[in-house]
Parts: sequence; structure tokens; C-alpha cells
Amino acid sequence: MKRNWRNGKKIFHIGVAVLFLIALGDFLLQRGQGGEGSGEGGKPLTEYIAQRLQGELLDVWLPSFSFAGMRDAPGDLLRDILGQQAPLLAYGIEETGGLQIESGGTYEKILLQEGMDEDTKSMEGEDLEMPEESAGRIRLDDETAQLLLEENQTGSQAEAQVSENALGEPDSFGFIKSETKRQEYDWSYYRDYDALIKEFYAVDATTEASPERLNLDSLLGKDMSIEKNPDVPQILIYHTHSQESFADSIPGDQSTTIMGAGELLAQILREEYGYNVIHHTGEFDVGARDYAYSNALPVIEQVLEENPTIEVVIDLHRDAVLEGRKLVMDLGGRPTARFMFFNGLSYTRARGDIEYLKNPYIDDNLAFSFQMQVAANEYYPDVTRRIYLKGYRYNMHLRPKSLLIELGAQTNTVEEIRNACAPIAHVLDLVLSGKR
Repeated sequence: MKRNWRNGKKIFHIGVAVLFLIALGDFLLQRGQGGEGSGEGGKPLTEYIAQRLQGELLDVWLPSFSFAGMRDAPGDLLRDILGQQAPLLAYGIEETGGLQIESGGTYEKILLQEGMDEDTKSMEGEDLEMPEESAGRIRLDDETAQLLLEENQTGSQAEAQVSENALGEPDSFGFIKSETKRQEYDWSYYRDYDALIKEFYAVDATTEASPERLNLDSLLGKDMSIEKNPDVPQILIYHTHSQESFADSIPGDQSTTIMGAGELLAQILREEYGYNVIHHTGEFDVGARDYAYSNALPVIEQVLEENPTIEVVIDLHRDAVLEGRKLVMDLGGRPTARFMFFNGLSYTRARGDIEYLKNPYIDDNLAFSFQMQVAANEYYPDVTRRIYLKGYRYNMHLRPKSLLIELGAQTNTVEEIRNACAPIAHVLDLVLSGKR
């Protein structure tokens, strides 16, 4: 048995070394074609190689070491090769170097990846931000916005609203809604797939999009409206990662975490827009996040089974960014956290379509987030980041109108997070009511 273990370890070392050399050769080739001192997208060498190896390592060696006795070699070897920048958790390896997976089953491996995956992005900083200028957008000055508003209103009501510089009165939460669009899109420009991607999306290196999937007619053409009925639940808000907090969250005070943001969002949707909203406060990531999505799935399925009238499902998160970076903007004099819509494609470059994570509603999910993004950009320019596309499913298969929202990050204050809930609610109402 001991000899077999040593032989297996030797084979493993050789296999990883070969994969490393292949990735290094690919890196050097790409470097020679268009970049100096860095890998794809200007990334450091260690980070680039780590990402290149991710799919190969998961598909080749992880099932081979399914027994509990194999502990230190994988993590130690990867640290030796890649250094501390290697995102070991993305490989299902603990910081101690031991494997998280005992069974080695493919499905379990995928669930572990999905559980840790959403926070790990191959793009950072400016790659995720909406471009400041675009040939397909026209910013509207206040006078033009007022004229557009006047065209859509009549009589004294129009005069009163226009006199407020195209803004309404503060609502009961102190938020001043934009009553008209602040910018317009020239949609003929975005029929070009490259222009569409460049403007609206950040595609993670582990997956890929296509013109067939991101089709402008489909994204804009799907009807995302619902018939409002306040007598029955129609919106569900929950949190796969319930323990996410902010820069000044108070330990033990749930109202200062992402859960508190979810409750405020639900309250605004109820009181300002008349929706019947369920805010589910289940905790699926206490102690560890590894299987948070699979932990949440049966619970949320039961909620939906008990409330079949629910049409909209929102999984509210907060993002993780480098310390010192802050996702904030001034919105009507209020410091407001910026937010991002996130979609899973159930497809990775290493694996292709993930049969274990089928989602019949991917196109609907994409249309929903796209229309939310467009409405947010039209009424509140710069409040969003690009829509992020990644490879797993993230339980977005439960309803066609499913959203995963990354609200701010750990560097935002609770005030900034709370201030962002009102524009999210307004944009959601614009899309669901068909007013966008």
C-alpha cells in the first residue's frame, strides 16, 4: 500500500509538472504575441498560470486523490510551483494543503467549485467598470431631460415635475428618483457583438460567451414584466452568503450585514412600489462557504414550492475587492455603493456544458440582468459595474426571472450599502412594470 501511494504521488508530480510546462509555454507564446512581463490581460505570471491550470488540474488530478489519506502533496506542490498568489481554494484545496473532497465524485467536485467560485474573478479594477464614454450612448443634459419629461407628462403635473429639474420629491426613505432617463442608447451600435460585450459585460477567463447566447434581440425582446398582485408573494429575496459584512458592520448586529440590506430592499419594494416580498433569512454559509449554494438549494426550492406565485428570485450578495478599493458614487448627494449583476452560464472552458448544473432559463436570466443593467444605466449612470459572466449555475435555474446582485463590497460602509437599495428597487420596478 505504501509503495502504491508513493507511485501515485510520483505520477501526480509528473502530471502536474507537464501541465505546468504546457501552461508556461502557452503563456510565453501569448507574451511574445502581445504583452511584456505579464500574462493574459496584463496579469502577473503566477496569477496567469494559476488560472490556466485551474480547469486542467480539476479535471485531471482531483478525482485521482479521492481517498482521505492523500493530504499534503497537492497543496505543497502547487505552492512550490505557483507561489502564494495561486488561488488554491479555487482548486478545492484548503490553506493547509489538504483536499476538501473525500469522495472524488464529479458532482461533488463541481458543487465545491461553485460554492467557492463566485467571489473569485479573473478581472479586477477597471475591467469591471462601465466605460465612461461610448459611441453607442448619449448623455442627456438637464434641459434635454426636462424636455423629455415634459413630453411624457401633461398639464400642471408636468410643470411641477419639470420645475424640480426632472427629479421628483424624496420618498419616505429619503431617495429622490430620477423621473426620466439621463442617457439614451443607440441600439444599432450594439448589434455588433464586440461592441455589446465591451460596453456591458465582463466575461471571466474560465468561461466564454457567444453571439448566439448574447443576442441583442433576445436580451431586449424578452418580456420581463409581471402583473402586480400585492395579495400574493411575487418576489423572493435571500442570501446564499448570509455572513457577508461591510467596513463598519457591528459584530452580532445582522441589520448591518448583507441580511440587513436585503430587509431594507424588501421594505422599499413593499412600501414604495406595492410588491408582496418574502425576505428569507436562512443562513447557508455559517462556518464555511464551500457548499453554500448546494445548502441553499433545497431550502429555496421548498419556499418556492410553498409559494408558487413567486416570479422573481433575488440572491443578494456583496462583492470582495482589494483592500483600499471602494465601490461608491455620489447619487443625489448621497454616497451610494455601486452594484453588479452576475450570471452563471453552466459552461466552463475546461469542461464545456456542465450537465450536472443544467439551467433551462439561462437566456431568460441573461435578458433579466441585461434589462436591469440598461435601466440602471439610463436612469442612474455609473451606479453599476459590468455584468459579470462566470461558469457555474449559482441556483439561477429556479425561476426565469432570477438575479444575483453583488451590492458593493467589504470596503463599503453600511450607509453606502443602504443608500443603494432604493435605486435597485426603482430599477427593478421599471423592468417588472414594463416602464423601461
